[in-house]
Parts: sequence; C-alpha cells; structure tokens
Amino acid sequence: MATITQDQVYDAIRTVIDPEVGFNLVDMGLIYGVDVDEENNVKVRMTLSTRGCPLHQMMEQWVKEAVERLPGVGNVDVEIVWDPPWNISMASDVVKKALGAG
Repeated sequence: MATITQDQVYDAIRTVIDPEVGFNLVDMGLIYGVDVDEENNVKVRMTLSTRGCPLHQMMEQWVKEAVERLPGVGNVDVEIVWDPPWNISMASDVVKKALGAG
C-alpha cells in the first residue's frame, strides 16, 4: 500500500474553494494541521473564517470528500477548531493582496 503524504493531503484540500472569497482553504490559512498515520488514516484540523459561517458543515464535508479521493486513503476525520481564531494574517500573500490586506 502506498503511503499518503501530508503534501498529498494539502494538495487535495487545495481543490476546496471558499465560495465567499474564491480562494482555496489552504491559501486562506484555514487548515491548521494534517496528520497521516501508518494506515493512511487522515486527520485534518481546520477552522473557518467566522464562527457563524453558513457553510460550516458543507465546508467540512467538502474537505472530507476531497481527501477521500486520494487513492489508498483510510478513514478521514475533519475537526473544526476555533483556537487560535483565524485572521487575515494567516492567509498567503496572494490572498492578503487580493483582499486588500497585503
């Protein structure tokens, strides 16, 4: 069985676009961590830009589905965390510039 890498998981999550701003979740800085165990089970820790995000469950599901597309992946667990709270400084320079914060 091929081993899934963190980079592959991040690349999969890059296919998930935040519909409010049009950028992927990785560049937005919303992915706080990815763990892959020896059985290719994946745990993603992420946040959302606001607690009241109307797409909360959908975004969580989109990330789970994107990672599940990786060949040989085991269980995928997506955990939404609120600490530390997200802010624009966590986004990539491209996103900051596009949103007027760069």
